[in-house]
Amino acid sequence: MEHKETPPPSEVDLPLTGQCSCGAVRFEISEPLLGAAACYCKRCQRRTGTGFSATGLTAIGSFSFTQGEENVKTYRPEDGWHKSFCSQCGGHVCTINPENSDLIAVRLGAVDGDPGVRIGLHQFTDYASPWFLPPDDGLPHFGERLDWTRLPAQD
Repeated sequence: MEHKETPPPSEVDLPLTGQCSCGAVRFEISEPLLGAAACYCKRCQRRTGTGFSATGLTAIGSFSFTQGEENVKTYRPEDGWHKSFCSQCGGHVCTINPENSDLIAVRLGAVDGDPGVRIGLHQFTDYASPWFLPPDDGLPHFGERLDWTRLPAQD
């Protein structure tokens, strides 16, 4: 199987839109995403059933639910961002900083089309599963949580 290079981000039409797996929960993002990260923590592995989670940080005030907010449930771990998902299908849509609810990151897989950003770093790499290690792709690797304010700018 031939490996394809990730294409550069495309120009995005705003608002960005997205939804859960069943479509009961829909959202939009009115401004371009600020950046994106891959997380390899055990919580993301267990939540997704995969080796990592891809998340994009929204500009403050740019994220809103447009349908089905009554279907949104939130898991609030003691030591991490709150994880919001559809109560009908379990599809994750966003995560919210427990110390500042204005900081919202969207699950990139829930975005319709190209989100306009590419993964800019890998975090919690010390917890990566042995069957899916973070790639040696030249991007910064952080063994623990990254402070989102240090996310490299996207062109």
